[in-house]
Amino acid sequence: MPKLDPFQPKQGAGPDSNPIDKDKIAENPHNLPYAHSVASLKIEPNKEGAIKGMALSAMYEQTGAQMSQIQEQVRTLFEQAQKLKERVRISELIYEAEIRFEPVIGQHYHLYQRSNESHVLSMVAPKDWGKTLPFEVHVAEVRLLADHSWDVTFSNKDSES
Repeated sequence: MPKLDPFQPKQGAGPDSNPIDKDKIAENPHNLPYAHSVASLKIEPNKEGAIKGMALSAMYEQTGAQMSQIQEQVRTLFEQAQKLKERVRISELIYEAEIRFEPVIGQHYHLYQRSNESHVLSMVAPKDWGKTLPFEVHVAEVRLLADHSWDVTFSNKDSES
């Protein structure tokens, strides 16, 4: 029996037929998990666990950095909220306090608490009273802003009432 050449068309095949035997070729060689010809790129098995481990490590590092940044932003927002809360508390005390003058925008004033727990807004700083302070507690030093809100430049946290 004569030997068949795989590159020779089979007997009875037309001019449009593939001369290579279908049993010797892959229909989709690009989907094969290995090189399909001698001229193909060398495909070597990789260390999948090592690759995944490095990717996981990089992901943890990146998300950890982002989490730290968010925590810092939350801390800053919390501090701003605390300052605003203190500003509201002091402002409420000032507007309930006895004020015997008209405050001037941009000037510094001092809020004091009497022994009967009422409050007084004064132009006199604690060091200017001399040896004895005529009030129980120096609550805060404030500055009147143009919008008639108060900027707290010093707050005695022990005076919360």
